[in-house]
Amino acid sequence: MRLDDDDFSLFGLPQRQDQNRADIDACWKTLQSQVHPDKFASEGAAAQRIAMQWAVRVNEAHQRLRDPLKRAAYLCELRGAPLRTHENTRMPAAFLMEQMSWREALDEAVDASAVEALDDQISAREAELLAQVQSLLDHKNDALAAAEQVRALMFLAKFRADIARRMDALDA
Repeated sequence: MRLDDDDFSLFGLPQRQDQNRADIDACWKTLQSQVHPDKFASEGAAAQRIAMQWAVRVNEAHQRLRDPLKRAAYLCELRGAPLRTHENTRMPAAFLMEQMSWREALDEAVDASAVEALDDQISAREAELLAQVQSLLDHKNDALAAAEQVRALMFLAKFRADIARRMDALDA
């Protein structure tokens, strides 16, 4: 293991979107048991600093790999298609129309059942986009197209947070 290994290599996993969460968590536990700073308590300050670097590296990799959206963004980056979300906000026109429709539906929702119905619709669209991303990354090897879908998924994640806030406001 090297600190500069990609997350997949570090965890001994294939570099693909389709991953089993239990496998990721099991690898993380194994790695943590090997690099945890407490294990090096009697070996001096230098060994403890190195162990801390490893523990942080392993935890960061775990956070990226266990989240399908973060994993997809990371795979796009590894394959030469970084998202550059701050400078590239391009979306297909059809998705932009969907966004407008969803925003209007959220603005017009007057009760929890309407907001929940919208959340269900967004959840289904999210699952559809994740499946497309997986196909693009794992089967078609098209990181550029996957990156566009990942940006759409990022919008959906933010929108779901807006939905959750709206639900909280309705419950208050």
